[in-house]
Amino acid sequence: MADTMELLTRRATLAPATADPEARTVEVVWSTGAPVRRRDMAGQYIERLSLAPEAVNLSRLEGASVLDAHRQTAVRDVLGSVRSAAVDGKRGTALIQFSARPEVEPVWQDVLAGILRHVSVGYSVEDWAETTENGARVLTAVRWTPHEISLVPTPADPGAHIRMETEMTDTTSQEAADTAPKTETRAAANAEIRSIARIAGLDQSWIDGQIDGGADPDTARRAAFEALAKRSAPAIRAEQVRVEMGESQDDPALRAREMGEALYARINPRHELSEPARRYAYSTPVDMAKELLSLRGESTMALSPASLVTRALHTTSDFPIILGDTVGRVLRDAYQAAPSGIRRLGRQTTARDFRAVNKIMLGEAPLLEKLNEHGEIKAGTMAEAREAYKVETWARKIGVTRQVLVNDDLGAFADLARRMGQAAAETEARILVTLLEAGSGNGPTLSDGKTMFHADHGNKAGTGAAISDATLSAARLALRTQKGIEDRTIRVTP
Repeated sequence: MADTMELLTRRATLAPATADPEARTVEVVWSTGAPVRRRDMAGQYIERLSLAPEAVNLSRLEGASVLDAHRQTAVRDVLGSVRSAAVDGKRGTALIQFSARPEVEPVWQDVLAGILRHVSVGYSVEDWAETTENGARVLTAVRWTPHEISLVPTPADPGAHIRMETEMTDTTSQEAADTAPKTETRAAANAEIRSIARIAGLDQSWIDGQIDGGADPDTARRAAFEALAKRSAPAIRAEQVRVEMGESQDDPALRAREMGEALYARINPRHELSEPARRYAYSTPVDMAKELLSLRGESTMALSPASLVTRALHTTSDFPIILGDTVGRVLRDAYQAAPSGIRRLGRQTTARDFRAVNKIMLGEAPLLEKLNEHGEIKAGTMAEAREAYKVETWARKIGVTRQVLVNDDLGAFADLARRMGQAAAETEARILVTLLEAGSGNGPTLSDGKTMFHADHGNKAGTGAAISDATLSAARLALRTQKGIEDRTIRVTP
């Protein structure tokens, strides 16, 4: 379990019968301490909240904001404030007061009508007690702090509000269901339609039209998308229309490439950043993890750097892609900076798949013949040889600790990638050397059943001798007079 403060949320309920229309206050039950199933780096566990008065620090909650679905990016997200809060060992309660701002009035009216009756508390845990029950790991928060209370939408199942008063099984980041329950009441459907209109920026006339037509939330949602499409569609003129197409800055793949390039530029200052990547020029891995979580709609309030990195690695695929892009760039640089002389003996090519590839080697072209007047050009032939090869995968992996990312230790990160690049170049050289050393130093066996260096191929001396001017001269002469499969000199220069 992480030893840092991580903001979590739980669903609870309003009690509309306790509402005071004059004071604009209502009582809420924000916790009953019910168990919730969660997951950390060690696996699944059951979380419980101790509601003993000495276990709960209410100093942050009294006077805290009441938010709209945990959003905290603008003042408009504040619906009111917490006037008082208490715990009695069995549950946590609070008295909240709603703002008199005009935009909050529809929310307050829905609370009075009993339409909005679910709240969620955001909290952090300072100390855990770990036990095991029936083979399951149980973590009990024995010292924790609630930070804020939010109004949240939930399906209007007639029995849900009763269950939610004692069963708090909803956890953070639960996505809204695609289809409303069949038992949804008309009042709940109307509230959902108003919420859709508020998010889409549609006016009251649109809301009235949907409600008067008896639309359900799915129908209203589709109508809202159509209205947004019509509102954002560009005007088309009768004359020539020119459409400019480009890469969207919201494309996750493009964003990951830009962030990866920015991290690479911090490792290699000589790299000139592209214009789109400049906005991440001074971002650390923690900054990037926070932005990725925010783009996914997750709250990052009170999350420590370690928690940000952990969540980014476990809840979004973009963060590993960013790190992979950076490692790939450093690895390629190191690979290219460590060339091996033995690579000059080979030639790089490509293959479509991992099956064996037959390589045809043609002999020398036939010599030209004199053509007499009215003579016929004769056809020539070329000898050929066939060899086969196939692609193989060679790989290793090394883990990067969370501490390296949290500490922004790009030096260690780059050094690891650089060493892996050098190891890749060395592995390639060793493979080539192994091929040459095969057959007792005579090379691999070819399709004719003979080793690559063989007396019949004319590329191996009958006897060896110590290196001297005479033997080197003989080697040069043998190389210059080397013959191909057509038994003609191929003019190789040593």
